Amino acid sequence: MNQRKNSRYMPIIMAVCVVLGIFIGTFYANHFSGNRLSIINSSSNKLNNLLHLIDDRYVDTVNVNDLVEKAMPQILSELDPHSVYISAKDVQTANDDLRGSFSGVGIEFTIRQDTLHVQQVIGNGPAERAGVIAGDKIVTVDGKPFTGKKLTNEEAMHRLKGPKDTKVKLGILRYGERKVRTIVVTRGEIPTKSITATYMLDEDTGYIRIKNFGENTYPELLIALAKLSQEGFQNLTIDLRGNTGGYLQSAVQIVNEFLPKNRLIVYTQGRKSPRQEYRSDGRGSYQQIPLVILIDEASASASEILAGAIQDNDRGTIIGRRSFGKGLVQEPIAFNDQSMIRLTIARYYSPSGRCIQKPYTSGDNKDYEEDLLTRYEHGEFFSEDSIKHNGPAYHTTNGRTVYGGGGITPDYFIAEDTTDVTSYYKQASMSGLIIQYAYTYTDDNRQKLSQYRTTKELAAYLSKQNMVDKFATYAEKNGLKRRNLMIQRSHKLLDRYITSRIIYNMMSEEALLQYLNSDDPAITKTLKVFKEKKAFPKNERPLSPARPHSR
Repeated sequence: MNQRKNSRYMPIIMAVCVVLGIFIGTFYANHFSGNRLSIINSSSNKLNNLLHLIDDRYVDTVNVNDLVEKAMPQILSELDPHSVYISAKDVQTANDDLRGSFSGVGIEFTIRQDTLHVQQVIGNGPAERAGVIAGDKIVTVDGKPFTGKKLTNEEAMHRLKGPKDTKVKLGILRYGERKVRTIVVTRGEIPTKSITATYMLDEDTGYIRIKNFGENTYPELLIALAKLSQEGFQNLTIDLRGNTGGYLQSAVQIVNEFLPKNRLIVYTQGRKSPRQEYRSDGRGSYQQIPLVILIDEASASASEILAGAIQDNDRGTIIGRRSFGKGLVQEPIAFNDQSMIRLTIARYYSPSGRCIQKPYTSGDNKDYEEDLLTRYEHGEFFSEDSIKHNGPAYHTTNGRTVYGGGGITPDYFIAEDTTDVTSYYKQASMSGLIIQYAYTYTDDNRQKLSQYRTTKELAAYLSKQNMVDKFATYAEKNGLKRRNLMIQRSHKLLDRYITSRIIYNMMSEEALLQYLNSDDPAITKTLKVFKEKKAFPKNERPLSPARPHSR
């Protein structure tokens, strides 16, 4: 009798087991798979059905995988401008800058006349230890030719990067030599620095340039601050111009260094993402230092988190131009074939409650992509009065009015100076001729230029070399017609650009920034703000908590 009952209920028991198994499997897949997605085919999946039909019945042979690769970006573009698909072959490149290191030979290069030229060699890296020097031309890799029309940046990185401790044989043609020399380089871990400059602007003011927010940005910042402490800095400038963002956590860690305990830094919230707040823990070592943050229209995402947190907490002064306006949070999700998507899951909000994200239309990114051009045409880069806020007004901790809905508006506006820009200067810049000339000049004069040890000394020497006239002659031979009146009008801009590139070729990015900052209006304003003690005094008391208000 019991056996019959068991037989009768067996199908039900089996069904329950199957359903339970599905639930358990789904739970573990969603919670313990390390952000990997399992795509399950089912009769209700219309997209999968379509692909099956094409594969099964279409008139010609079709590579369904190629169709999927092309469809993924299109589907994500219908959501928002920052949800993206990254193919398997591009994932490593997309992650290298933020990861803090990659495995390779350790050179910076440029491709000119179908040949790879070593622009700089990373100090104490594999290439330097093997004997590669700046100015070398790499003409073969592992015995195979490495020149010609097919040589691209992507191909060069593919051939030069590789697993740690593997060897690559480089055929080097050195300046002044006719015979190709062979150098074997053992690949190693190459650090990718987020902080590209740390130095004193004057006796009291330290300067730190952050290029992006990666895994190692916070420890790099602590090292930079320690270096400035040894030089006795009393004020600090953090330059975020051109910084397009990176990891939210890195920005939060940096802001924490400057805020007292329990100040809101940023919070995120989305349809399926409950509000998550990030607050300061009071352990920051630089809570009292007068602070200026530099931003521009290319400062985005994590840069805006940092600038917004400092501004909303009245902790420092923001100088520059309105930032980009990216307030969407992406989660990286990997597929089994090593490709991945970055899916927008939330928006982030500054401490006053403003969302920095500028408006966009789902499925139509044209206006969004052309926003900076629109700002330029409306005069926003040249006049503070041209800034258009499209969000409500909010208030900072001390009651100052700030706006959301399209980037961080600085406390002090710095106009872009285009007074001496001519069509000749634009052509010389955009064609790449200035960079090409600067490299050629550097290559032809390395021995002489290497005598100068500081940025100031090298710049002083170059200022006497009639660089603009020499460039104009070079450019004319390479297809850019000489325009003497325009050259005269843009002389200062041309000279500055050429000199900066030669300094970069011979020295470093820090040397380049030291030269460019020497007459930068934003730096001049920064020093004035510190001198006049307008970088929000350290003893300024906060008022009531920030609340949003309608405009």
